[in-house]
Amino acid sequence: MVTNIFMLGMPSSGKSTLGRQLAKELNYDFVDLDKRIEISEGKKISEIFNLEGEEYFRKIESEQLKKIPVDSKLVIATGGGTPCYNDNISYIKSNGISVFLDVSPEKLEERMRSSRRNNRPLFKLENDDLLATLTETYNERIDAYKKADIVIEGDTDANTIMWILDAQFVRN
Repeated sequence: MVTNIFMLGMPSSGKSTLGRQLAKELNYDFVDLDKRIEISEGKKISEIFNLEGEEYFRKIESEQLKKIPVDSKLVIATGGGTPCYNDNISYIKSNGISVFLDVSPEKLEERMRSSRRNNRPLFKLENDDLLATLTETYNERIDAYKKADIVIEGDTDANTIMWILDAQFVRN
């Protein structure tokens, strides 16, 4: 298998953590799309949202996605909204294998609050309605996420993802 693997899902679903582990197991390189955007723009994602707005961010996000070399043995952690805008899901599906980490809004809230990282522009920890915001966003994005080649519900690990990739894409 020599194709890129795109990790999809809501913020705190495990895209970066599992993506790094999966890349290591497969002997692939790991790319964090948000980090690429921050480097290209010279600003944190939250600053881009605050200074330029979400529409500008989504445009840059789509441009950076399409700059990722095709068939380069990469595991790419996309941003939570990446597959939902600018028909990025079609680009992802035609240029690699997509894996959706389907984690419940309740679990996402728990993870966000326990990590205490407050750098997500659309999901602020001080928001009393964080669960409601996560649930609403999850429901808005689920149709795009479910177009992924592989959907994994709940908690998982890199070995499980490798097993599924092997069963669905290598042995077929």
